[in-house]
Amino acid sequence: MKEWIITIVLFFNYFALSYFLIINCIYIIITILSFSAIRKYMKAQIVVQHKQLFRTSFYMPISVISPAYNEEPTIIQSVKSLLQLHYPEFEIVIVNDGSKDGTLNVLIKHYRLIKINKEPSSNLPCEPIMSVYYSQDYPNLTVIDKKNGGKADALNSGINFAKYPLVAPIDADSLLESKVLLNMVRPFIEDRRTIAVGGIIRVVNGCKVQSGEVVDINLPSSFLARFQVVEYLRAFLFGRVGWDAIHSLLVISGAFGIFKKKAVVECGGYRHDTIGEDMELVVRMHRIYIEKKIPYRITFLPEPVCWTEVPESTKVLSKQRIRWQKGLMDSMLFHKKMLFNPKYKSIGLIAMPFFFFFEMLSPVIELSGYIIFVFSWIFGIINFSFAILFLSASIVLGIVLSVGSLALEELSFRRYPKYSHIFNLFIFSVLENFGYRQLHTLWRLQGMIEYVRGEKKWGEMVRKGFSSSETQ
Repeated sequence: MKEWIITIVLFFNYFALSYFLIINCIYIIITILSFSAIRKYMKAQIVVQHKQLFRTSFYMPISVISPAYNEEPTIIQSVKSLLQLHYPEFEIVIVNDGSKDGTLNVLIKHYRLIKINKEPSSNLPCEPIMSVYYSQDYPNLTVIDKKNGGKADALNSGINFAKYPLVAPIDADSLLESKVLLNMVRPFIEDRRTIAVGGIIRVVNGCKVQSGEVVDINLPSSFLARFQVVEYLRAFLFGRVGWDAIHSLLVISGAFGIFKKKAVVECGGYRHDTIGEDMELVVRMHRIYIEKKIPYRITFLPEPVCWTEVPESTKVLSKQRIRWQKGLMDSMLFHKKMLFNPKYKSIGLIAMPFFFFFEMLSPVIELSGYIIFVFSWIFGIINFSFAILFLSASIVLGIVLSVGSLALEELSFRRYPKYSHIFNLFIFSVLENFGYRQLHTLWRLQGMIEYVRGEKKWGEMVRKGFSSSETQ
């Protein structure tokens, strides 16, 4: 083999090794920050009295907004979950975004909806509204029927009709725990600078649901869904808690979050021309508030729980991850002026560079690293010591981080009550590094390619719904 080829291969091997070492060192730092932040949160929870907060006059009314597109299998359970939330004053706004199935009809029938005349309180851009419905049985339930415009468009229309100062977007296939609003509203009350709060998302697949509430927590039967349980624990307990600790949170999950309506409206609402509308809005809020020199706070709470259904087939999961990668690229490139810009403080100097180089570009570097490593090993370009170091940096540290997220879960919230659950998740936290992680990286690379080609369609997500064994 020619010497120049060997030189290039060796260079890329060392580059990939350095990349894996740097990214995992950053993850370890974030992990340490997360441990410290969750420990402080748990201590603070001891002195918090939810009943006192419930009775006080210093709460803020909330409008819960749920866009629905072809959500017939789960929409009734989702609305039931929302109706039984424990909070002094809230409304539920369901936005039927031009569904092609029976989503609107089942809502009309089940909740005895009647048409009403109602004017919007803000004017964020959205597709035409066909009808507004009011429930004869539940005065705080409103349903908006509109032409299809996508999730961002549906959220904007829901915000337009929301009557309260806080808005809480939630996916129609998700379930909220009854006290979640009591937890989530605290940052807004304790610090008036707060404009957005995110909460943890957990996997509902395999759990028993009664009347829209999770009553028995279990693991999914699907191996693919179990990998996602580990993934969600790592992403939320480590990732978002750690970024929040250094005031650099860039993502509030589209599945559930709470925002000040005034802040969202002043920032222009959700963009219609992006796939990752949830992340893009948060990044834009950082950008606008910093540019206007307005004190603000965007934070994350590790305990308030939203349960969401995750895909159980590779076909649907691949579509989701491809879409997430496109959304990440959209947010990074649209706000690239913030990258390494000291004007934007920790957002511009820490968060944006990390997400740009270690999240957005990672599929290219990781897959190339694996391919060239195998090539180098086969042709004897690298020695055994380097191979061990490379595998340790790329795989072993990943296992350590995943196992660490399970340890943190067990030491703090313990939402999975059985030791068999933890043991099972431990096994999957190891196995995900041998196939699932590489497949996930391949999907993200596909997302990058499609984005570069200009393919920015959402694609329809197939919902399994809560099976009869899970719902009573």
